[in-house]
Amino acid sequence: MAKPKLEFEQSYMDVLERQARLTRAALPDAKFARLAIGGGTPTHLMRLTLCAPFAVVNRTMGADARTIPTSVEMSPETLTPEKIRLPARAWHRPRQHRYPELCRGRNTRGSVPPQDPKVAHRALDMMRSADFAAMNIDLIYGIEGQTPDTFAHSIHQALKFSPEEIYLYPLYVRPLTGLGNSPRAWEDMRFALYLRGRDELLDAGYEQVSMRMFRRPGEGVDGPIYCCQSDGMVGLGAGARSYTSDLHYCTDYAVGRRGVVSILEDFVARSDAQLAQIDYGMRLNTEEQRRRFVILSILSHEGLSDADYAARFKAQPMDDFPELVELVAANLATKTNSVLRLTSEGVGWSDAIGPWLYSATVRDACQEFELR
Repeated sequence: MAKPKLEFEQSYMDVLERQARLTRAALPDAKFARLAIGGGTPTHLMRLTLCAPFAVVNRTMGADARTIPTSVEMSPETLTPEKIRLPARAWHRPRQHRYPELCRGRNTRGSVPPQDPKVAHRALDMMRSADFAAMNIDLIYGIEGQTPDTFAHSIHQALKFSPEEIYLYPLYVRPLTGLGNSPRAWEDMRFALYLRGRDELLDAGYEQVSMRMFRRPGEGVDGPIYCCQSDGMVGLGAGARSYTSDLHYCTDYAVGRRGVVSILEDFVARSDAQLAQIDYGMRLNTEEQRRRFVILSILSHEGLSDADYAARFKAQPMDDFPELVELVAANLATKTNSVLRLTSEGVGWSDAIGPWLYSATVRDACQEFELR
């Protein structure tokens, strides 16, 4: 018999605490520059357990949400005034940057459940009234039936709330989902939707930081410096992803409700020995570490610096990866002052450029994982 919701959530948090304790013991000297509470929108949690993740990372991991930039994903359907006040207390500090996220877009139909605009607007009103220092809205494009005009309408609705950040996410289709098994002619529209969304935000005065991220000028992040090329990431909980300089790993995830429930139940039942074990992962050799540095640099607005690459790997990126010349030849990138940066068109093709730079080993590993 399934546990009541509150009892199950409390059991999950107990296991999360044990996992955090084991992780911290393995990384005794780690310092944290960012904190994100997400992975399926924490506002699905009941009010009594919503603050528990903050307690775990603060008490056990030493990642103080009051002193570092902290984000929390929020779902319009599950957000309430009581819930939004609880995490606000957990990280309260004047002028501290925080990034509540609104997941899902609008104008959906077919295989994706439609979202009531009134529900989304009510959630945004609550977020603004909570006096967060920064609001981030996530909008999805590529949904069946969406057009450039309807997507532009969604963006205009979001802009009414003057968010500090807006992210444009393509709809990812996973195997075994309804969309994954349906005709995919609608994918042909995705790039046009992205271009329309990008242009709308640029015209509204936002600056483009990456393919996904658009930010109002002057809204940078205050806090410890974080460099994605060299700093690691530690994920806790079911479905979490982590990486260090030479190791990428994650726990299992699922796309269907039945699979998700099974994974959560498995996580709650784990012993300390099982929590300390990596289920899926890959050790990065020197070549893979170089590739990771190149990919992360190219896909960021800072670009790939010859000097930064040489300081770490004692080589030049163009020598190690001569295929980068093809990006310049195709007008997808330019090189100025020894820094390779994607052009506007290149940024639009980020989802293809990243995998294009994968090694054969990584491609084979991805294919093997997907076929299981």
